[in-house]
Parts: sequence; structure tokens; C-alpha cells
Amino acid sequence: MNSAMEALGMVLAMGAVILFCRALPFLFFSRNGSGEKNGASERLIGFVEKIVPPVAMTVLTFNILGASFKADRLDGFLVLGASAATAVVHLWKRNFLISILGGTAFYMILSRLFL
Repeated sequence: MNSAMEALGMVLAMGAVILFCRALPFLFFSRNGSGEKNGASERLIGFVEKIVPPVAMTVLTFNILGASFKADRLDGFLVLGASAATAVVHLWKRNFLISILGGTAFYMILSRLFL
């Protein structure tokens, strides 16, 4: 078991890492001395805003589909159906909240019927 001083040292180290990770984006994308944004920084932010959300959603989608099919094939098909329902609702309504809630509700209904 760790002593109180070792535990305190670990807590302080973890706190410093978390603080650094939270502050890094503000330091990296801060304005220059004149108060105006750098052109390269602005282009990078635009690229990140445009590309990262769809890439993250794609990675999460394939991750959950792979895990579902690996665990139970029937559950994998239910997740695949709920994902398709989420996509259809989103293309129809163009609202993230409605599509996520609709897909989740559809999955819950399917899981109650088939699992």
C-alpha cells in the first residue's frame, strides 16, 4: 500500500496532467499579441471543425458495431438496425438530438422484442 506522501504525489501529478490537457488547446489556439488570429491557426481550426466530428462518429460507429457482432450476432444486427434508423431519422429531420433519441428508442424496442 502506498504511503500518504506517495498518494499525495500521485494526486498532484495527475492533477497537473489534467490541467495541462485542459489548458493546451487554449495555449495552442490563442490569439497573437495584436488580438487577431493567425491565418494558419484559423485554417487549422476550420479543418478540425470540419473533419474531426464525422471521423469520430465513424470510428465510434464501427467500434460499437464490431463489439456488438463479436459479443452476440443477434445483438449486432439489432445495433446495425438501430444505426440505420438513426441515419434515416437524421437525414429526414436534420436534427442530431431527434436522430439520437429516435435511434436509441428503436434499439430499446428491438432489444425488448428480440433479446
